[in-house]
Amino acid sequence: MSAKNLDNKGRFRNLTIGFRVSPEENKLINSAVALSGLTKQDYIVKRLLCRDVVVQGNPKVYKALKNQLAEVLTELQRIENSCAVDDELLMTINLITTTLNGMKGE
Repeated sequence: MSAKNLDNKGRFRNLTIGFRVSPEENKLINSAVALSGLTKQDYIVKRLLCRDVVVQGNPKVYKALKNQLAEVLTELQRIENSCAVDDELLMTINLITTTLNGMKGE
């Protein structure tokens, strides 16, 4: 039997919630999770409960930032004119900017 999954207040997490997302939504969620440095479960719970997601700079977050910036650069190089920028790319750039601005205060 596996160990009990407790939250940070010692409460037992025994319920499962599932939902479907599109491949594009999944990519955005995974990007946000990687940039937060949290587990996917912790990130989604904080966001659903309207709690602040506080990013703590660590090697995992820096690697995620590097990878996301490389993807953004590749996408921007592919785009020939500014009207071809899609909303998902803009959301990713905004998330990276927010993360970097928050880390600047450290």
